[in-house]
Amino acid sequence: MDSSPLYHCPAVSDAVKNKLKRPCCSSSTDSTRTSNSNLNPNPLDALLQSFLELSDSSAIAFDLSFDRILESRLYDSDKNEVIERGLRLGSALTEAAKRSARRRASMHNAVVWALPFDLTVKVFSLLDTQSVCYAAATCSFFHKCAADPLCYSNIDLTTVVPKVNNMVVSTMIQRAGKLLQSLKLGVVPCPPVASLGSSQALVYSMRNSSDTSGFSWNDKRSRQGKESFILTRSCLAPLIADGGSPGALLRRLHLYNIERMDNTAFGAALSECSSLLDLEIVGLHVDLRQTLESVSRSCPLIERLFFESSKTGRDDSLKIPTCNDLVTNCPHLSSLALRGFKLHDVKVRVLVKGFRKLKYVDFSMSYSITGDFLRNLGGSAGGSLLEVLILRDCMHLREAEVSRLLSSILAGRFKHLRHLDISNREGLASDDDWYRRCFTPSFMSLGELLEERPNLRILADFPAEGSFVEEPMTSSDVNSDTNSPSLTSGHTSDGFMFSSLSESSYSSDQSSGNEDNPSSSHPIHEESSDELDYL
Repeated sequence: MDSSPLYHCPAVSDAVKNKLKRPCCSSSTDSTRTSNSNLNPNPLDALLQSFLELSDSSAIAFDLSFDRILESRLYDSDKNEVIERGLRLGSALTEAAKRSARRRASMHNAVVWALPFDLTVKVFSLLDTQSVCYAAATCSFFHKCAADPLCYSNIDLTTVVPKVNNMVVSTMIQRAGKLLQSLKLGVVPCPPVASLGSSQALVYSMRNSSDTSGFSWNDKRSRQGKESFILTRSCLAPLIADGGSPGALLRRLHLYNIERMDNTAFGAALSECSSLLDLEIVGLHVDLRQTLESVSRSCPLIERLFFESSKTGRDDSLKIPTCNDLVTNCPHLSSLALRGFKLHDVKVRVLVKGFRKLKYVDFSMSYSITGDFLRNLGGSAGGSLLEVLILRDCMHLREAEVSRLLSSILAGRFKHLRHLDISNREGLASDDDWYRRCFTPSFMSLGELLEERPNLRILADFPAEGSFVEEPMTSSDVNSDTNSPSLTSGHTSDGFMFSSLSESSYSSDQSSGNEDNPSSSHPIHEESSDELDYL
């Protein structure tokens, strides 16, 4: 039946229209809510509503009314109870108003924030860890975004003074879960210097270290013990939780001055980091040999290794088999820094010659390096891809070996080398007696070398002769500026020393073989009691 004629009938038209018209959800809901509130009024709501409708000028009326209520009480205990109840009710009302204000502000942030949830998470993932925590505390929307694991894929908890404990590290790693890619922990006495060839030590000196807050290190140790702001050997335990899933995809691990870390705990953490590409260790009380063995076993993809000793010149644990295993199992290593260890030329040569992709080498503050390992390098024998070579403050580095190195560069070796640092705060060692220091080395004329290699930067900063004072060697003593005057503006000669050294002796296989032989004409200096007194 066609219903269209019904619309022309006045009696039926309004009834049919009202029946076919869709009711408004909001209006019905509001009416229902209003009717329900009228049917079941809450006495507290009505009381609070009437209370809030009072004008601000009724403060005096409040005082008079409250005094009358107190006077109506006969006993002091009753009066005190009234006062306490008034204080509690006023405090509860204040807190309720504050919570409502925060809730409305949070809703306002979520409404006016221009980015959706996924883009906000992406922005937060680009922030440092502390900034993410600050953002999470602003509103509920940001808190929800900051809870995403992607925001904690790159955790940086390094501080100038101890502020982080194991619980904080565990919480952050749990939030990241399987998305963890970078982890930086510990105390850095100053922000890391990114300038090329910097020898600024990042290890705390227990005797003379202090920071801008005015507290000595010993003071901080007592403070951090009381406040539990300290990292222990178990700070890396979350990496091996859940079957090692948090550490499975870790790409970067940087640890600074964690006093209580030991070989066992550190080795266990590395065993779960099979995807590690970048490892930086500063000031940890872990053994060099055991650390390199752990890296060799567990980190076959590693590309950068930076290790600065906590006890300069006294760790002689590295063995040649360990060097061979590292070269064999970690073929992708392109950046190697072993600073402050007692390294011999034989072991260093195995490393530099073995890593075919090596571009960056830093053996600063190495106690036993003489420079013999450089012989016959820079070509097909290894080291041909080196771009940066830093031998700063190597106590036994000989003047003659440095001259041979410069000669080989001029002859065409080390074609990719662009930065060379041979600065030494104690001068270079003489060829026949390392006690006799050379503060004005008579190298070949550098003009010809720099004309041949204009892109090569050479740093050769030496103190004035006689200015060196024997004192215990600490890592803070080597904080030198890499922008100091280089040898290009210093003392040069027209090849006096270089003329007495034939290039054939530098590049011959015989000299390379003598280097690996402890009975060669250039013996490797072992640590004696006299040398310890000199340190």
